[in-house]
Amino acid sequence: MKPIWIVDDDRSIRWVLEKSLARAGWPYRSFAAAREALDALEDEFPQVLVSDVRMPGMDGLELLRRVKQHHPQVPVIIMTAYSDLDSAVASFQSGAFDYLPKPFDVEDAVQLIGRAMRRDGAQGALGEGAAAGASGNPAFQVGMLGQAPAMQELFRAIGRLSNSSATVLITGESGSGKELVARALHQHSPRAGKPFVAINTAAIAAELLESELFGHERGAFTGAHARRAGRFEEADGGTLFLDEIGDMPATLQTRLLRVLGDGSFYRVGGASPLKVNVRVIAATHQPLEQRVRQGSFREDLFHRLNVIRLRLPPLRERAEDIPLLAEHFLRASGRQLGMDAKKLSPAALRVLMRFAFPGNVRQLENICHWLTVMAPSQWIDVSDLPPELHEWEQRNEPRPDAPGPEAGRGEPAGSRPEDPVVAERGGAAAERWLRDLEQVALTRLQAGETQIMQELTRAFEMTLIQAALRATGGRRVDAAARLGLGRNTITRKMRELGME
Repeated sequence: MKPIWIVDDDRSIRWVLEKSLARAGWPYRSFAAAREALDALEDEFPQVLVSDVRMPGMDGLELLRRVKQHHPQVPVIIMTAYSDLDSAVASFQSGAFDYLPKPFDVEDAVQLIGRAMRRDGAQGALGEGAAAGASGNPAFQVGMLGQAPAMQELFRAIGRLSNSSATVLITGESGSGKELVARALHQHSPRAGKPFVAINTAAIAAELLESELFGHERGAFTGAHARRAGRFEEADGGTLFLDEIGDMPATLQTRLLRVLGDGSFYRVGGASPLKVNVRVIAATHQPLEQRVRQGSFREDLFHRLNVIRLRLPPLRERAEDIPLLAEHFLRASGRQLGMDAKKLSPAALRVLMRFAFPGNVRQLENICHWLTVMAPSQWIDVSDLPPELHEWEQRNEPRPDAPGPEAGRGEPAGSRPEDPVVAERGGAAAERWLRDLEQVALTRLQAGETQIMQELTRAFEMTLIQAALRATGGRRVDAAARLGLGRNTITRKMRELGME
């Protein structure tokens, strides 16, 4: 049995996977760098290769491409702490079997490796030629982010569809980002260099929608002074996104069904058929099956559109993504206005994570832009949040026994016993900074950040030394004594922290 190779510069990740594979009875071999694994390929190759993406020197995607070039039968699983759409799509387009977002459940990782082992020499997830098409697609720029399981499944689906032109139906509430998914499907497809044309069928009057979609000839109706191409002609070779397809009038549903069948149609008032090659992606917030039963949506059109269905979850179902999305939107608003990105306090972030967001991701983006303009300082506190959030908080004030930010760790909010040392030395203020530290760590972990212990420890030590120096008037020896450090120790730490 060939070994499973683990490639990661993080020793702790290698150790966890090694122990798990050993318990499963599978042989393994570990590498701290992609170059080491590539050199070892000259003598042998693994049954499955599990590699991190971001490593010093050669990254995991380059290693994936090299492995697929010489050993296309080897299943490769890509690990990444950067759980965004680009990571998923780049992995699949380069021929990965699957990708594993960090932090991951060890049992899930072992099961995934087991599935890769059972492929029995099959090609990568997208088959031969996937890697060749990867470089032709530009990076997706609209910022689809998410660590929630439902979003990770969505990213996987987009990656697997990246070499396809299949018709896709996207379902999800208003404001959840359905057009972003459609743009991602286009941008990561063989049609990426061709037009992407979007039209909201619910926003155009029924009597004008036919002309918008199919165009018209001169004199076809009052006001038609010249020939006009429709959206299908504009999207020829590319993708047409039909948003809110559930509101399309019944007469146009019949015409759309014919275009989906053979690509041919007539302009309004036209006598000659036109033929186009267009991929259609449709979206709706309505339950189309119910509309079919009610007779307001054609069943044959529904089945024509429902080749591949992707569900976009509402923001309230993926609250763990709110810190990541809020940081992204605050940075984007800062860039747009030519100012530094503002930061949310842990308390303000807790309010956002409790909020129901009826307007979904679009509402969070608007709130972040409002805060960038209206918040008086770089540090956004609860009092700086928009009025609608304060009103919602008042209407939905949690019960005394309701779970708070510590929920899920076995203790109801407010019941955690007070640390006697904290209570004795600093009281409520000391307890508050520890809770704030906990919330900062939790927020950054949920955002997928790494090296948190090192960064927070560095900030903690620097803050203590600065406080001690202020308290002693800058006398380093006295500051060291007050902190319980030796004179050489504080000097060394100040040098390491860049405080000299």
